[in-house]
Amino acid sequence: MQLLFADQLGPHFDLGEEILLPEVTSQFAKRTYHRQKAHLILYAIRARAMDPRVTLVKLASYRELDPNIVTRAVSPTSRPMLALANSLGVSLSEPRGFCSSREQWLANKGKGLLLETFYRNQRRTLGVLMDGTEPCGGQWNFDHDNRKPVPKGGLGVQHFEVLEDEIDAQVRRDLDALEASGLVRFIGEDGPRKFAGSREEALRALDHFIKHQLPIFGPYEDAVYDTEWVLAHSMLSAPLNLGLLDPMEVVRRVEEAYRSGHAPLQSVEGFIRQVIGWRDYVWHLYWEFGEDYEGSNFLNANAPLPEWFANLRGDEVESRCVSHALESVSKNAWAHHIQRLMILGNFALQRGLNPRALNDWFIDAFVDGTPWVMPANVIGMSQYADGGRMSTKPYSAGGSYISKMTNLCGGCRFDPKVRVGPNACPMTAGYWNFLVANEAKLRGNPRMNQVFAGLSKLSDRSELVLQERARKRF
Repeated sequence: MQLLFADQLGPHFDLGEEILLPEVTSQFAKRTYHRQKAHLILYAIRARAMDPRVTLVKLASYRELDPNIVTRAVSPTSRPMLALANSLGVSLSEPRGFCSSREQWLANKGKGLLLETFYRNQRRTLGVLMDGTEPCGGQWNFDHDNRKPVPKGGLGVQHFEVLEDEIDAQVRRDLDALEASGLVRFIGEDGPRKFAGSREEALRALDHFIKHQLPIFGPYEDAVYDTEWVLAHSMLSAPLNLGLLDPMEVVRRVEEAYRSGHAPLQSVEGFIRQVIGWRDYVWHLYWEFGEDYEGSNFLNANAPLPEWFANLRGDEVESRCVSHALESVSKNAWAHHIQRLMILGNFALQRGLNPRALNDWFIDAFVDGTPWVMPANVIGMSQYADGGRMSTKPYSAGGSYISKMTNLCGGCRFDPKVRVGPNACPMTAGYWNFLVANEAKLRGNPRMNQVFAGLSKLSDRSELVLQERARKRF
């Protein structure tokens, strides 16, 4: 019998025999999950168990699995599940659910770990968006075309919506009972469920994205708008990470939209880069960097997560950008990559929040958070806690970036142009304070030369440092 893990729910993980699918709710007692994340996980497991070849077994712990019953499995995506599979002695097939193999990564890693190198090799190997030996459009990357703010009034694009069913109703009753028991605590608001939780829903979500959002995905993929939480994003990261979609089927469908003239190259390339490039890249880095990576703390950042941050209480924050991002996560268990990196991650980096605690929070609070996807994104790219193994410089910015890419600064009580005084923007002041606090560690980075040249000219440096040291209001 095949053992099926909770992130292997699509047909490409099916080995063609009877399947045992565990439902282990004790995981919710070990960590503080977002309520909607817990709901989606349970829904997806139970929806998959509707297949007559699947036996659903409810366990208190994975340790209760009988090694005499489960004999085969697809190799898991994370170290804890791999250790479990090995302890059961099951025969493992090669990993699935990604666009490249570990062997391909290992064969090419001598060329360097740069994302762009990896991405171009993926395009060539997979034959994606290629005209013979050349990239479509004569260039590999259209990032410079994809940085437009949302026009006034928003995009007005209809996003994918889920129609809840009886499985949802039972999941909600069970989660209510778990909370009432006092053994489990969730963060964030309850439903309605927003992300695809079955194979059929995932295919509909893919169709919807290609028809309605893909054509304008590229130009606005980095923008934030206060009244539209999805914008032109796909809502496919969660079903992809649950294994409901094969990433290559997504890539081929999106590429066909370009070939047929339905979507422009800049949008198609930008989306495909996230799937065959970034998604595969961080999965390989999860294995490459090893289990000690999550303890990295190059900048000695040890501040605990503020309670309002950890518990998604955006109404306790005055900065509209941070408040809006936290409220989005509370309502949806999701926010797009700029809100994660340049608002929430940027705030955490500036304020010296502990990177391991932040990594755990991102895994628990986001519906698409997994143990393999977050470390390179949070420990490396967002917090620079690995000292540059993942990215060549810290991703920190002041309020001017947020003012350019969002419509959130206009109604904020802080001014993104001001760094000292009662109206000083916590992001702007926090950016310069971060540079002061970490100057000794970052001064030797050649990509920071211009930044530190600007820091040396600050006339109000001492005043700014004292202000931020005493700051209580964000």
